[in-house]
Amino acid sequence: MLRHIGKLRTFEHNLKLASMLSFVAGIVNVSGLLALRVLTTNVTGHFAYFSEEMTFKNYAAALVYLLYIISFLIGAFMCNVMIQLVYRKNKKFTFAVPMLVEVLILVAVGFIVTKTDGLQLKEITACVLLFAMGLQNALVTQVSKSVVRTTHLTGLFTDLGIDLSQLIWVQKGMEQKKVVKSIYLKLAIILCFFLGCTTSGILFNQFYLKTLFIGALVLLAALYYDYILFQYYLLKRMLGHRLKK
Repeated sequence: MLRHIGKLRTFEHNLKLASMLSFVAGIVNVSGLLALRVLTTNVTGHFAYFSEEMTFKNYAAALVYLLYIISFLIGAFMCNVMIQLVYRKNKKFTFAVPMLVEVLILVAVGFIVTKTDGLQLKEITACVLLFAMGLQNALVTQVSKSVVRTTHLTGLFTDLGIDLSQLIWVQKGMEQKKVVKSIYLKLAIILCFFLGCTTSGILFNQFYLKTLFIGALVLLAALYYDYILFQYYLLKRMLGHRLKK
């Protein structure tokens, strides 16, 4: 799921990764919105708010929205830095390290932030979650070579609309199967994002930002699944070589 990159990835690889990470993004999205009243999975709205505050010369408020945007950007930047550094040390942990960093961030926010009454704490927490989502978006973009996005749905709905229209024109056969698979993948991301949002909404009143622990557990499950699968194929290959001898 994390070890195959670009053309080596199958539809199943992308489907599993996209489903898990979009579910996590949905949890972060609603948890951040309910606790902080801030969008914590994308920056599109923050550009609009930044422009509005600048128009009314509310420069302090505009600076906050700029920090939100920069936090997402730094998350994406740091993800690629981690990927490049780890790749040079140990290739098999290339994409595991950024995901573990995201796990630590979600757990830390859940443990540390019990109240967000203070404006400064609210802003810092929002920046941290935006950093985590920038990191996640860059991670899945790198792994899938831009096939999958998990932290926001605007571009996804655009691509889904295009794919649905393609069904009118494509001939039956391999081309049609390719378009249908692309539609299934996008619908899976949308559904899992929605499930994450719903799960967070249901549990938030009881657990507050500790709801983020569910997202952390899903990420750990993805890492563990990837490790077990890798060990299985490694063992299978070793047995195959021995049988040939």
